[in-house]
Amino acid sequence: MKKILVPTDFSEQAHIALRAAAGIARKSSAEIILLHIIDLPHETMDMIQPGYDLPEIMFFKEHAEAKLSQASLSEELSGLNVSQILKLGRTFDEVTEVARANNIDLIVMGSHGASGFKELFIGSNTEKVIRTSNIPVLAIKGDETEVSFDKVVFANDFTEETAKGFQKIVDFLKLNGSTPHFLMVNTPNNFKPTHVAEAMAHEFLKQYNLDNYEFSIYNDLDIEKGILNFAERVNADLIAMGTHGRKGFARLLNGSISEDLMNHSPRSIITFKL
Repeated sequence: MKKILVPTDFSEQAHIALRAAAGIARKSSAEIILLHIIDLPHETMDMIQPGYDLPEIMFFKEHAEAKLSQASLSEELSGLNVSQILKLGRTFDEVTEVARANNIDLIVMGSHGASGFKELFIGSNTEKVIRTSNIPVLAIKGDETEVSFDKVVFANDFTEETAKGFQKIVDFLKLNGSTPHFLMVNTPNNFKPTHVAEAMAHEFLKQYNLDNYEFSIYNDLDIEKGILNFAERVNADLIAMGTHGRKGFARLLNGSISEDLMNHSPRSIITFKL
């Protein structure tokens, strides 16, 4: 892992996400790129010429540059390689575009932002980044003073479709010294006998040279409830999920478990595009 992108609105939740990113960067010697987006209404965007020549935009730009510089000098980032990017545009579009253009390996976001004008990450923005990003996204939930990745619940169906994204998750777990707790959720509409589920999972996991892991089968009414209830039972630090990033009609038909978990889970979540 070489580059970690941390979008920030300078809120407390964004600061918690930055602290989590700093911990990962120290383990991997990665660079942290701080990103702030001046998110303006469409009608204002249409008036802007190259150079941010509106007085109002200049005010927000200068204020944001000062805040970015201050954030880059925070104690949590001491000794790390840190750079800054300031953008003008729609939040989730700019996050995914900056990540693509800078060969980012991981996006770390707070799941809630500040109120008023700086309300960047509440509502649908984090979900939209998860849906559109081909890069792993770590969404930090809650108000922990320290973010831990010791016990990670990784829900999967252990099919070949998930194999490519699976290696990325395994690499992240190894990097952070996590104990993976692999989970298969049995639902009434997709039920597997225990011996069948265990055989599928262990055969799938053999190819990843995992020295230490746990595996569980959990029965629930649907996959989302199963993941949430199991994570609560084992007191997980983090939930890991693959996402298909479905859009349009396919999304209406299939839904998005990762996005639903983002809305309903009190725990931090990391998602990987399959």
